Amino acid sequence: MYTGLLHTHNMFRWLVLIALVLALVFAFIGWAGKKEWTKRDKITGLVLTIFMDIQFLVGLILYAFVSPFTKAAFADFGAAMKNADLRFYAVEHILLMLIALVFVHIGKSKSKKLQEHWKKHRAAAIWFGLALVLVLVGIPWDRALFF
Repeated sequence: MYTGLLHTHNMFRWLVLIALVLALVFAFIGWAGKKEWTKRDKITGLVLTIFMDIQFLVGLILYAFVSPFTKAAFADFGAAMKNADLRFYAVEHILLMLIALVFVHIGKSKSKKLQEHWKKHRAAAIWFGLALVLVLVGIPWDRALFF
């Protein structure tokens, strides 16, 4: 079960990254060009939010129930904080990803509520951009780069 969930989580990250970059590019283009907020922008933000939610759910299942890293960390949390790998998975990774998830939801919500099109794009660009930075920092790039 652990291996299957981990592979799903690893592969799904690429869908999240693609959706995040796409939404960010559309938001910056719309903001810079003061373009109209279109159905494409709305759908891109929705797909990004859905992908982030699914990815977080799979990660949460890994974190709470099956990951040997978090099991080892929770067995002796004090010692885990002295071990960079255990600390990363027990605290840093989930915290960064949770904040990124919140930022995506804020960006989606603000872009929905604002009236002026360029402000919708600006909100999406700022919040999705912050989320992308956190996601890139929080991904364990040294583990299974492609799989």
